[in-house]
Amino acid sequence: MKALSTEKAPAAIGPYSQAIEANEFVYASGQLPIDPVTGAFPGGGIKEQTRQSILNAQAILRSAGLELTNVVKTTVLLSDIADFGAMNEVYAEFFSEPYPARSAFAVKALPKGALVEIEMVAAR
Repeated sequence: MKALSTEKAPAAIGPYSQAIEANEFVYASGQLPIDPVTGAFPGGGIKEQTRQSILNAQAILRSAGLELTNVVKTTVLLSDIADFGAMNEVYAEFFSEPYPARSAFAVKALPKGALVEIEMVAAR
């Protein structure tokens, strides 16, 4: 197992790694929509937050020499399932066929009051 880290994504806010590489897979921890430069959420709503969460995960994958095309599974956590359609629009800008497998859940709340958190699993 190897821990991965990059300054191009927000630092972990707890006792976990940004990502772990094991057995030819990279497991990127859930990414909140925190801009790594400002430390704040982007202005706007679910679309802007979804974009930032994906960009954060992408930066982590790139630190391992991978791209979004290597992603085999994502998990999307939403603070409101009513945001699913808008999240999906932005998500579709980043992925193409064959799309990764995906789960999406509405949760009671996310850290720091985020609207979305996205985790990814990528294969070499």
